[in-house]
Amino acid sequence: MTDNPFFAPSGLPYQLPDFASIREEHFLPAFERGMAEHLAEVDAIANDPEPPTFDNTLAALERSGRILRRVEAVFRTLAGSDATDGIREIEKEIAPRAANHRDAVSLHRALWRRIEQVTASGPEETRLLERYRTDFAAAGADLAEEQQARLRQLNEELAGLATEFAQNVLRASSESALVVHDPALLDGLDEAQIRAVEKDGEYVLPLLNFTVQPALAQLTDRATRERLYTLSTERAPENLGLAARIAALRVERAVLLGHPDHASHKVSDQTAKTAGAVEERLGQLVGPAVRNAEKEAEALAEHAGHPVEPWDWPFYAEKVRLARHDFDKGALRPYFELDRVYRDGVLHAATLLYGVTFAERTDLRGYHPDVRVWEVFEEDGTGLGLFLLDPYARPTKRGGAWMHNLVDQSFLLDERPVVVNNLNVTKPASGPTLLTLDEVRTAFHEFGHTLHGLFSAVRFPRFSGTSVPRDFVEFPSQANEMWAHRPEVLANYARHHETGEPVPAELVERMAAATRFNQGFATVEYLAAALLDWSWHRIGAGEAVDPAAFEERALEAWGLGLTQVRPRYRTAYFMHVFSNDYSAGYYSYVWSEVLAAEAVEWFTANGGPTRENGERFRERVLSVGGSADPMEAFRGFLGREPRMEPLLRRRGLE
Repeated sequence: MTDNPFFAPSGLPYQLPDFASIREEHFLPAFERGMAEHLAEVDAIANDPEPPTFDNTLAALERSGRILRRVEAVFRTLAGSDATDGIREIEKEIAPRAANHRDAVSLHRALWRRIEQVTASGPEETRLLERYRTDFAAAGADLAEEQQARLRQLNEELAGLATEFAQNVLRASSESALVVHDPALLDGLDEAQIRAVEKDGEYVLPLLNFTVQPALAQLTDRATRERLYTLSTERAPENLGLAARIAALRVERAVLLGHPDHASHKVSDQTAKTAGAVEERLGQLVGPAVRNAEKEAEALAEHAGHPVEPWDWPFYAEKVRLARHDFDKGALRPYFELDRVYRDGVLHAATLLYGVTFAERTDLRGYHPDVRVWEVFEEDGTGLGLFLLDPYARPTKRGGAWMHNLVDQSFLLDERPVVVNNLNVTKPASGPTLLTLDEVRTAFHEFGHTLHGLFSAVRFPRFSGTSVPRDFVEFPSQANEMWAHRPEVLANYARHHETGEPVPAELVERMAAATRFNQGFATVEYLAAALLDWSWHRIGAGEAVDPAAFEERALEAWGLGLTQVRPRYRTAYFMHVFSNDYSAGYYSYVWSEVLAAEAVEWFTANGGPTRENGERFRERVLSVGGSADPMEAFRGFLGREPRMEPLLRRRGLE
């Protein structure tokens, strides 16, 4: 297929993929040619008769696989954001083949012997050599032939199971949607929300990919809330068996690689370093979080006049929040119009801090009609990269919010970044898109990842942007959330969508006073998910597991058996850990939040969103990507070691 758009750079600005030309039939030929060419390049590097040098080995590896890199970036985007039936079929076929290809590279004995002989000079080259040696050893390069053969089998099966798990969740999110025929049962939702879910005389609330659905905070009918909650927590039951199988295969692989369990294997290359360090930090939070949640449950029950069930908690939390703080989160929605939140909030904050500017490029096409494209410029007008925003939920899109790159920044390859943000906001049938407070926070969060990608200034693609340990990658995004509430930023974007009037000062004050409300629930919900992930991946080799009973026992063992507060993600729809790369890594959000809480206090003490502060953060944290030790980069920014106290203050758990 000579006209396959993946076989050459797109020719569009910043090598944005030419989505207008890409069709589903292009993917398999591009994957096949990309893998074949990449493996040929690897063989040529491994068998080079010249003595191994940094340039003819590691730099050559960094240059290799260009076609494969292009097709993988686009396919990963569509598989997450617009997974048609055709894309799903291709995904099933390509996932195990891609796993085999990765093994063909990382278990290439001649290549490994050559890497072992390379020397490096300079900090970034030395860091790259260290990372390659660590990556290859962790992938099994030192294993015997028989062990490598079993490792290949495990990786192939795990790739297929992860794809099956993800597709089950995506399908269940639509098939398990709440369907009602009487709009009176949706009392509490506003007219725009009800119109948005009306389809052919029915009202359909598809499930988002977490336990507590947003509508639970609004629906006045208790039976409807219970139905919605039950549909959410009991979806995709077939994934329980898959999860147990995935966990068993992962521990077998970890033992092959010299570790007692999968969690120990994964954390050894994170900033935490040991399983004990993770358990110590999470354990420090369990007691205070549970005590706060129990007090919150008592207050909600007193207000409700009956014990609160899990489907009651969000509804009565809003009632108590209103009673205590005279603050209704829903009252903010008219002031949070999507376009203004981005133009005058998210992007404005980046301009204040970093001097960058944004110009929307309506001439450039994304992968879906909802996708918008901005070109990003340095303060002197130099083009920096592209930012793509895909804000709306749809049946072909997985739940949650995330950032990824279509093009990684690299001086070696002369490539500038093309970064995508995905949200899952309900698209209104007509009129403006009004966001909740949580959705505004998510917009700032994901754009923090975007800045990490856009500001990358590294030579090698291996280090680009967010290519840092999982328990560090959330730090810049969590830190960026602070600007959503800073007066200099909030006053610029929080304006009524009809009148343009700024959000009333007293409403902002009540919002600030209410920020610590319900933090016991929020912390327990998160910790339950993190420790559920951790428990699945602390299973030992050969340990028998009943997948239906595992979750409850694991949570009780950690002192998290609160029946009113369930994990943010239950096993059957825990996409982060059973189909994505956060296995034994969901703890990273709180690990990173320790750093983010320190950063918030530092910015507050040093004048807020100033250009000087922004440049310090950009230079010492955002621009270095994975080219330096992340904790050294953080200490260079903060000037000392991080402490736990700012996080406890932030969550009101002191």
